[in-house]
Amino acid sequence: MSLDAKDEPHLRRALSLAAEAAAFASPNPTVGCVVALGGHVLGEGAHRFDLLDHAEIVALKQAASLSHSVHGATAFVTLEPCAHHGRTPPCSTALISSGIARCVIATVDPNPLVRAQGIAKLRAAGIAVDVLDAASPVAQRARALNDAFAFSIQHHRPFVTLKAAVSVDGYLAPPASARTAATSHWLTGEAARADVQLLRHASDAILTGIGTILADNPSLTDRAGLPRRRPLLRVILDPDLRTPPTHAVISTEAQPSGETPVLSDAQSVLIICRVSAPTDREQALIAAGAEILRLESDSRALDLHAVLATLASRKILSVLVEAGPTLNAVFLANNLVDKLILYTAPIALGSGSLPFATGLASPLDLEPRLTYTTHTTFPHCESEDTRLTGYLHNPWTGI
Repeated sequence: MSLDAKDEPHLRRALSLAAEAAAFASPNPTVGCVVALGGHVLGEGAHRFDLLDHAEIVALKQAASLSHSVHGATAFVTLEPCAHHGRTPPCSTALISSGIARCVIATVDPNPLVRAQGIAKLRAAGIAVDVLDAASPVAQRARALNDAFAFSIQHHRPFVTLKAAVSVDGYLAPPASARTAATSHWLTGEAARADVQLLRHASDAILTGIGTILADNPSLTDRAGLPRRRPLLRVILDPDLRTPPTHAVISTEAQPSGETPVLSDAQSVLIICRVSAPTDREQALIAAGAEILRLESDSRALDLHAVLATLASRKILSVLVEAGPTLNAVFLANNLVDKLILYTAPIALGSGSLPFATGLASPLDLEPRLTYTTHTTFPHCESEDTRLTGYLHNPWTGI
């Protein structure tokens, strides 16, 4: 269906509620709900994992607390109400019991085991159900909020976003000979770098390799200044445990979240190494506060499929890769990049500089393979930085 003009404000409000609560929903989907009658909002809410109630229940409870009857009302929901019993009873049952007359849904549930069952249950109870056309802007926004959930629930691994800042000629950084501790290596301006912090804030984990750790000594923290439920899991792929215990990623505390994390396995720093990595280095890193995980490996490099499977077992839905040319190339070669985000600065670095990915002439060679691309600009001195965003794998394909 196309969105009716009188319905659009309510569904957009539901989307806003979902977006505001997105950092509190993982590993569940992000959902917002508004219950309205005759243009009057009776109740609204969004899902937060630690508070259990799904968005529909939050909205119904708010309406009840305000002594509003929802009989004959319409529920506007960003994601199909569930029909199965998980940690909580089915939301479709609660909506039916409430007496609503209609339900407007932005997008169906991507879970293949329960998809369309909530819709069928509502319709069987006599409730009119309208589902937006998948191509509509509101439906696309609702889906984008749950890209990671949609992908992980179908493919059983985290949704991987590869992010990089590059020069206009496609390089990550100047040659090693031109880089010193006293030299700033920022390519992009402050506005683009602030946008990167929002990407980190929206991710369950950030992943890099030992090369980046040794070359840049990054802290890899979420500095968006916004509250989140789970600490950002900082993952280092370090086959031989060469990470210095004194480096910034180890010595910095997990970012303030404003909330008490629920999942005990959401560690601040996880270093993944080979089984044969030196044990003496392991003890020093553990003493500094890192968690060490050893994986079987047939070569010096770690198996990225095994790495992602490990993160999936920890209920990590989304991984942001911020790495160097070697790891970028391996992720691309293994077809494990689902979304690409490139920030291009109006600066040329010249040949001999650090490439975006080993063996790839230019990161822009990937652009013809991307779908649903968008371009955004950020001010940078007298010019501007450009962000290219696109999908290599659409998490909603076939839904």
